[in-house]
Amino acid sequence: MGIHIIKMPDIGEGIAEVELVGWHVKAGDTVVEDQILADVMTDKATVEVPSPVSGVVVALGGEIGEVMAVGSELIRLEVEGPGNAGLVSASVETAEATPVVEAPKPVTATQASVTQDAPVATTPVASATRSAQVIPMRSAAVQGAIARPTGAKPLASPAVRKRAWELGIELQYVPASGPVGQITHQDLDAYIRQPAASAGDARAVPRATVHDDERIDDIPVIGLRRKIAQKMQEAKRRIPHFTYVEELDVTELENLRSKLNQEYGEDKGKLTLLPFIARAMVLAIRDFPQMNARYDDDAEIIHRYGAVHLGVATQTETGLMVPVVRHADQLDMWQVASETVRLARVARENRATRDELSGSTITLTSLGPLGGIMATPVINHPEVAIVGVNRIVERPVIKDGAVVARKMMNLSSSFDHRVVDGMDAAQFIQRIRTLLECPALLFVEVL
Repeated sequence: MGIHIIKMPDIGEGIAEVELVGWHVKAGDTVVEDQILADVMTDKATVEVPSPVSGVVVALGGEIGEVMAVGSELIRLEVEGPGNAGLVSASVETAEATPVVEAPKPVTATQASVTQDAPVATTPVASATRSAQVIPMRSAAVQGAIARPTGAKPLASPAVRKRAWELGIELQYVPASGPVGQITHQDLDAYIRQPAASAGDARAVPRATVHDDERIDDIPVIGLRRKIAQKMQEAKRRIPHFTYVEELDVTELENLRSKLNQEYGEDKGKLTLLPFIARAMVLAIRDFPQMNARYDDDAEIIHRYGAVHLGVATQTETGLMVPVVRHADQLDMWQVASETVRLARVARENRATRDELSGSTITLTSLGPLGGIMATPVINHPEVAIVGVNRIVERPVIKDGAVVARKMMNLSSSFDHRVVDGMDAAQFIQRIRTLLECPALLFVEVL
């Protein structure tokens, strides 16, 4: 028997460090070749790391939430034969580069962060010299936890999964008391109150201070939530935002949408409001191409794009993501609607690829029924504009001298004031307003 050390793989594109966001195994587990061992997150995507060999897990090389250097020790396996531990130790002693001795098979992108240009994490990097150490085994479950087969997914409702993510709890190790073996909110409460198995417990469980009826949960900011926080901070730090809010009458638009869905809904699919707004944005960009741009403020270059790659902000259980409808300017509204639904589904299922979650040139965001009367959307750095949709409210409006009931909605849009002047922003939104208030214009191509 020997020890096989699996290093953090080189995911490419000059990435020097990644964040460890999830373990699929624990010490003592038996793994087979190609079995997924861990999830790691780069600035662009979350990828799965498979095992290149079969063996038994001896030790895990990092804590969930830890930022690790490419080439540092990820996991140790006991394998048949001599293993590769001696070769790895020798490479460390001679201070050579640390390529993977037996390279894992290519990782597969499963989820991306907000955009391809998210800032690099600044958490201290784990030293590559730890690859020569045996990391002590960390218990992954507390006493009484129900053992689940390796790779088996625990049963839990979306609400429970969302809460567990926010608390940093791995559901794999939470005892279930539901009627069909599902994990309940009460199970999460009980799990939090249990003491950790040891000081080196690998569970990303918030430390809870309980005194009488008071409790304070310390929730680690890791994984996608960390990337979102970094992205929002970077956007607000680097971009001087200004927000422009305009009211528009969408009564005729809603009437047209209803008729189109009634006429073509079964064959082409139902249209929501977003495809109409996307179409209006595409047409308005023809007159205001400076909105469809990305600003490289380090090089002081504005990259203005001919194609419109529309980012559509999508809320998932793990946080906000922005899948991209590519070449939205070449798609009709039904194609935009279909692609938006597909991208939202794969994003919420954590199956979106890196290409599907990067490269947007302008973003459309909406809170749907929760849209409120206005908002101050944060620009998706390094873009220069974002259009936000608020909720539709039917209320009395004076029209042609009479008080009538109309369906009204606000657009709350933000712009990078370094690149976009206030007058241009106002005219851009007014053009969108004209198109939406007279929706027949959305179907007219002017030569």
